[in-house]
Amino acid sequence: MSTELPATTDVLIVGAGPAGLTLAVALAAQGRDVTVVDAHTAAEQTSRAAVVHARTLEVLAPLGVAAPLVAQGIPSPTFTVRDRDRVVVRIDFSGLPTEYPYSLMVSQATTEAALLDRLTELGGTVLRPYRVTTLDQDADGVTATFETGERVRAGWVVGADGMHSTVRDQAGIGFQGGTYAESFVLADVRLSGAVAADEVILYFAPAGLVVLAPLPGGRHRIVAPVVDAPHEPSAAYVQELLDVRGSKAGSVVVEEVVWGSRFRVHHRIADTYRAGRILLAGDAAHVHSPAGGQGMNAGILDAVTLAEALGSVLDGGPTAALDTYGAIRRPIAERIVELADRMTRVATLAPALRPLRNLVLRTLTRIPAVRRELALRLSGLTYR
Repeated sequence: MSTELPATTDVLIVGAGPAGLTLAVALAAQGRDVTVVDAHTAAEQTSRAAVVHARTLEVLAPLGVAAPLVAQGIPSPTFTVRDRDRVVVRIDFSGLPTEYPYSLMVSQATTEAALLDRLTELGGTVLRPYRVTTLDQDADGVTATFETGERVRAGWVVGADGMHSTVRDQAGIGFQGGTYAESFVLADVRLSGAVAADEVILYFAPAGLVVLAPLPGGRHRIVAPVVDAPHEPSAAYVQELLDVRGSKAGSVVVEEVVWGSRFRVHHRIADTYRAGRILLAGDAAHVHSPAGGQGMNAGILDAVTLAEALGSVLDGGPTAALDTYGAIRRPIAERIVELADRMTRVATLAPALRPLRNLVLRTLTRIPAVRRELALRLSGLTYR
C-alpha cells in the first residue's frame, strides 16, 4: 500500500470518516482505483456517534463490515422515552423485518476502525495528513492541490470532509440551515447502580432532557442540552444532570468520565450533492441534531448509494446516475433533518408545555401503527 499521493486516480475521496471510508470500501470491493486522503494526522479515537441502525447494518453486511461491528457492539432492542420514571413512549425494534432487529450501540471510533480494517484487506489505505486547498475541474476531471503543493488528477472527487467541507466550498455549493440555541453536553462515563444494560432511554424532566445509552466496555453515553455546557464535563457535573433529569427510582452513580465534550447542533443541507465532477456525502452534505442517532447512519447510506452510481459511470454508463444519487439521497436527508428537528424541539419545549407534550405522545404512541412507523424511521428501514 502506497503512503504517497498518486499522480492520478479514478476517484479521490476527501475525508476518512464513516461516509468516506464506506465509499472507499465499496469502490475497492468493485476493484476501482480509489484514493482516500484525510487532513488529520490520525483517526479520531473519540466520537459523537454511538449507534448503528438496522438498515445501516444491512448495507454494510455485503461489504464484510456488519459482522465485526455486531461482535463488538451491544444490541439494544428498545428505545424508551420517560418523564423521569414514567414511560411516555416505548419503541420496540425486535419485531422489525430485518436480520438486525435492534439498534447496535457501538462507538463511531470502532465503526471507523472496522471500515479501515476492511479497506486494508482490500488493498487500500488512508493517506494522512493531506489537506486539500483548491479543486480545479474541467470536462475530463479534477485537479486537487494540497497544502504540500502536491497535485492529484482525479476523474471524480467526493467531499466527505464534514460540516466545514473544503470540497463543498471549492465546488461553490451552498449549505443552508441554522444552529440551535442550546449547547449540548456529551460524555462517556462509567456508572454503578440501577442502570439499564441494553436500553436507550431519553428522559424528560422539568430541568430538561438527558439521554442515557449503553456502550461496550461497561460505559454509558450521556447527552444533554444545557445553557452553557462545559468544555470537559466533570463526574460531579454529569452526576447532577442525572440526578435532576434521570430516574428517581434507583441510585445511579457516575464513577468516572472517560471522555467528555460540548458541542452545538446545526441543521443544514447542501443545495445539491453534485457540481460537475465533484460530489458530496455524509456531513459535508447534511448535518442535524443527534436526536434519533441518524447522522453517521445517513452518511454511510449516502456512501453505499454513491458507490453504485460511481461504479456505473466508471463502467461507461451515463453520468446522469450521479444526479440520480442526489435525487434519491437529498430528499431522505430532508426527512431525517425534519425528524431530528421535531424530536429536538419536542424534547426542549418550555416547562409549561411539557405536561401537554407528554399527554399527546402517550396518546399517539398507544396506536400500534404509530409505534411501528417510528421504529421503521429510526431504524432506517423505511428508506430501503
